[in-house]
Amino acid sequence: MQLARWLERLALCEGETILDRLLALAPEDRGRVLREIPRKYAQELDERWYQWAHAGQREPPGDWPVWLIRAGRGFGKTRAGSEWISEMARRMPGARIALVAANENDGMRVMIEGPSGLLAVARADEAPQWRYRLRELHFDSGAVATLYSAGAPENLRGPEHNLAWCDELAKWKKGGEAAWDNLMLGMRLGEKPRVLVTTTPRPVPMMMKVAAVPGCITSLGRTAENPHLPPNFVTHMIAQYGGTRLGRQELDGEMLEDVEGALWTRGLVERCRVGADDIGKPVRVIIGVDPPATSTGDACGIVVAVLLRDHRLAVVEDASIENPPPGVWAQAVASAAARWGADRIVAESNMGGDMVENTLRQADCTLPVVPVRASVGKARRAEPVALAYERGRVIHAGSFAALEDQLCGLQVGGGYAGPGRSPDRADACVWALAALLDGMKTGREPGVRVV
Repeated sequence: MQLARWLERLALCEGETILDRLLALAPEDRGRVLREIPRKYAQELDERWYQWAHAGQREPPGDWPVWLIRAGRGFGKTRAGSEWISEMARRMPGARIALVAANENDGMRVMIEGPSGLLAVARADEAPQWRYRLRELHFDSGAVATLYSAGAPENLRGPEHNLAWCDELAKWKKGGEAAWDNLMLGMRLGEKPRVLVTTTPRPVPMMMKVAAVPGCITSLGRTAENPHLPPNFVTHMIAQYGGTRLGRQELDGEMLEDVEGALWTRGLVERCRVGADDIGKPVRVIIGVDPPATSTGDACGIVVAVLLRDHRLAVVEDASIENPPPGVWAQAVASAAARWGADRIVAESNMGGDMVENTLRQADCTLPVVPVRASVGKARRAEPVALAYERGRVIHAGSFAALEDQLCGLQVGGGYAGPGRSPDRADACVWALAALLDGMKTGREPGVRVV
């Protein structure tokens, strides 16, 4: 099979690449095609990076002024930046390009000379020249990229550019905001000046500033979405950091901010985390339940908390389920009780204590059910529990991302600024821990004062 004849017969669907069609061939046909491709065509196929790139690395459509790739480590942000700049340099002979890193050493080590840097992604017939003294990279087309440090913002005052690539924006420290402003004021060459920003996110003002640029397009991505990473690396990283604040930020590319006036902060929750196998056998087990108000309403919060032999309290499971009918959430509570050998259930009963207990009884849950009301407000019931966290009396045995997001949305004074309409998981957690704290204070079986 000759390459030319094979290519002539190709009728690619919209969005399909030659690589897609090659992969769809039977192994023997694919091998034959690749063996018969002349060397120059094989090299060209290999260098058509967009054929191999995953979705988060491809340039988005439209007339955007800023493209922000906010993703986890290993997602391929640097490769995407290098390939985009290289391709734009080919399309725009004579273009002036700004390369802005946190500092010059990072810029040379990553953006210029790194394994995914601009020199490494150059095609075999290209010879870009890095002029160290001038901090300039000269492309074959005549385009010139100049390296700048965000720590020296005055160097960006005056120069004009068609294009820019800003790397690891969240690392920019002193002078970073001034560097960004000076860069943007100089983006005035050509008809469509554009800026690409590649970064692992951190909750810093610069991230908010860039994301708020009118017309900014944001590409999000997780480390695990890069199909070219070694599978054992991804597995190990998820096993070690999955669900933690560090993992959600560095692997999943999430922007984890602290809510103003929050009772729980991300740092507080992280300090309270231990391994799921490090707590030993519990002395007492309480399940907190926040039932949905309607059969098609919010999630049912179901959280298991335990008293440990060292008198600390631990959150050991978030068994909450989304939008369940009564029979389903009741069965989920009964299953959690059986798994952990629970002593009792503490359930919010603003819609009727008998209804909650009867629903649980229908699921063959025979544990004592303590109905409690939330009429005293979120702050009054949550603040003592948050204080117990501050004092190191509460730990999380594992990672509970959805629950922790809601806890970090509970505010002093009773407000809620977390995800979703209702902090159902956080409420269930507070009920369970409050019951255990009350039992420790009185020396009696744990319970919650009915109000």
